[in-house]
This record gives sequence, structure tokens and C-alpha cells, in this order.
Amino acid sequence: MRRTLAAAVLLLALHTSEAFGQAPPAPPQPQAAARLPVPPAEKLVLLIRLSLITLNDAMQTGNYTVLRDRAGPSFQRNNTAASLARAFAKLEAQGIDLGAVAIMTPQLTAAEVVGPEQRLHVGGHFGADGAQMNFDLTFEPADGHWRLFGLSVSPAPASPQPVAQKPAAPAKTPVAKTSNEK
Repeated sequence: MRRTLAAAVLLLALHTSEAFGQAPPAPPQPQAAARLPVPPAEKLVLLIRLSLITLNDAMQTGNYTVLRDRAGPSFQRNNTAASLARAFAKLEAQGIDLGAVAIMTPQLTAAEVVGPEQRLHVGGHFGADGAQMNFDLTFEPADGHWRLFGLSVSPAPASPQPVAQKPAAPAKTPVAKTSNEK
């Protein structure tokens, strides 16, 4: 009985729309995943800071589980806490403290959605010459949010400082002797 009633309603809808010159309603299509835009500046800074502060906490404690768990699904599939500890061992051994990024403003060199996977790439640095920390972060869309996909952090090479040199002793100019001098 229910099948007959549903068929009758569908048939009625088809005939009614044809009678008014309208095409029959199309079956619902699954919606494509919404593409996330580049976040506004405030949210972009927050994404950068949260990612780097989480990395800092991992380096300070030696526990990379939270970094892994806060990241996107691809990052989680491809990394274990142990593999992340190995990946950041050199940075950790240098005693790098990223805590200052909580109050510093990043200088961005890139902030764009790229590639067929529509990942957000963000690059730049914190600090100034002599104490500059470069970062390169990639985020993937997951459940309507940007989640960490990849990260790279490195201190900028120290710019060579001019070496203060002693002023050279003035060169002695040879004095030409004239024939009148003895």
C-alpha cells in the first residue's frame, strides 16, 4: 500500500510539473565538499600560533601525541608520536623555544590555497635579523576547519655581523731625498 501511495505521489508530481511546462524535479545530488577560503588575518595568525605553540610544547615535554592528535587526518595517518620526535630531534637538541610566538606577530611571505587538494599553505617568519624563526605550514580541510597537514620550522641563519677591525697603522710614505740633503 505504501509503495503504491509513494508511486502515485511521484507520478502526480511528474504529471503536475509536465502540465505546467516544468521539468520533473531532479533527484538530490550529493554536495561537493565546500572549499575553505584563506582565513581572515586574525584567524590565520591564530592557526600559526596554535600550531607552533603545540610544537613547542611537544619539544619541551618530548611528547608529540598532542601535536599529532590536533593535526588533520592525513598527518595522523602518516606520522606517529615517535616519528615526530625523530623529525624534530635536531630542533629540540638546539634548545629552540618557540614560546615567544604567542605574543609576536608573524611576517607572512605566503598565505594561499593551493593544489587540487585545496590545502592552505602559509609561510613566513617571526622575529627580526639575528633572532628570526622561519616557518612553513600546510593545512588540509577537514570537517569544515583547517587542520595541520605539514610543518617545517627553522632558525634563520645568523646574518654575518661586520667584524670590527683595528684601524690599520698609517702607511709610511717614503720621502724622496734630494741631492742637497746629506
